[in-house]
Amino acid sequence: MAGERGPVRKVRAFVWAGLFLFACCGFVDQKAKAEARQASTAEGSQAETPKPNEPQGAGQALGKTDQFRLNKETYEKAVAYSKAWYRLYFVSVGWSIACLLLLLRLGVVARLRDFAERRAGSWVLHGAIFVPALLLLLGVLRLPLRIYGHGLSLGYQQSVQGWGSWFWDCTKAELLNLGLGLVVALILFAVIRWKPRTWWLYFWFAAVPLATFLVFVAPLVIDPMFNNFEPLERKHPELVQSIEKLTEKAGMPIPSERMFLMEASAKSNQINAYVTGIGASKRVVVWDNTIRKLAPGEVLFVVGHEIGHYALGHVVKGFAVFLGGLFVGLYVAYRALRWVLDRWGAPWKIRGQQDWGALAALLLLVEVLGFLGEPLGNGFSRTLEHAADVYGLEVTHGIVPDSSEEAARTFQVMGEKDLEDPNPSAFITFWLYSHPPIAKRVEFAHNYDPWGKGEEPKYVK
Repeated sequence: MAGERGPVRKVRAFVWAGLFLFACCGFVDQKAKAEARQASTAEGSQAETPKPNEPQGAGQALGKTDQFRLNKETYEKAVAYSKAWYRLYFVSVGWSIACLLLLLRLGVVARLRDFAERRAGSWVLHGAIFVPALLLLLGVLRLPLRIYGHGLSLGYQQSVQGWGSWFWDCTKAELLNLGLGLVVALILFAVIRWKPRTWWLYFWFAAVPLATFLVFVAPLVIDPMFNNFEPLERKHPELVQSIEKLTEKAGMPIPSERMFLMEASAKSNQINAYVTGIGASKRVVVWDNTIRKLAPGEVLFVVGHEIGHYALGHVVKGFAVFLGGLFVGLYVAYRALRWVLDRWGAPWKIRGQQDWGALAALLLLVEVLGFLGEPLGNGFSRTLEHAADVYGLEVTHGIVPDSSEEAARTFQVMGEKDLEDPNPSAFITFWLYSHPPIAKRVEFAHNYDPWGKGEEPKYVK
């Protein structure tokens, strides 16, 4: 539901550049970052009339939420916070690339490989030593920027998670990354040894069921490792009844056992809701902050937006696009890896693509391809999010009084409390935003009225 803070990636995003190895090796870490950047909201606040192109807050409150407005103090904080996150994103990408290049050029990767080969007899055992060592080293090198990011969230009151709890979450994420990374790397190098010229295709075939399994199991196993979940009906039966009215209108009933409450308030001041999983694990998740801090009509719009993701099959569509990007990305990585090793393999002391040291070169390519593919994935995501906004407006129409105002007000409060950039540049929006900018969402929600124009709604007839 929420907009995203650009500097960190979302995995629900799943990784649109398309390299499965990156998606798996960073699965939990990216997911934790994603949750940290979800846009939020709290209690309502004064909306003031802005002057064009000036810090907002100079005018008087309006009866209708027709534009995104911030007072002067909040405007300045939002701009500063957003710019800090933008810088952090680009610095993080550059730092990851620089670390991999230095580890390769300084011979650290080759020495790790040699150490693994001296300690074990088979290539599988070599990998069991080398892969966790490499991933752990990269995790340590990236830790300072992650610490800075959490400090930034604490400083701007977006997070309430203490450092001890945060480090424990980081530890769990790192352990999961090591385990998943090892499994994926072993599969990858088994395929490379078996089919050195077409490994990208056969690995794609292997990756499809593994990726499907991860999407299926994440809500059941991984998510509960970081947050507490319980059936929504247990504490909020009245909300479930209201949601049932929405699903009946949509003609797509969602069983109450597919609705869950997440205890987000233990770690965050933010609000959110989302759809996750696939098949039997598919579910709608509402954060407890959402229910506690929003008015009932606003909560229903948030849920209506998520029902839109559910009804419009966005999880499946997103997963299909991911697999398509994966197919292309693996082929590009195969061609690029051969070129890179031909050019720099000797000085890096990497003997070929079957050498475990080639994993570092492949991760380097993944970082570059992931960065270049970011705008493609985010552009696709913005399309899905806009469609879910439309669906939320339509499914709440006639059930929530003045549903357009409720939706616009929801976005206003979300943007204000999450310190959303009130006017992101076209470049930042193109590269980093997986949701439409909050100001456009407010304006769209206020103006969307096919019923008043005698037109037929797009999704909910």
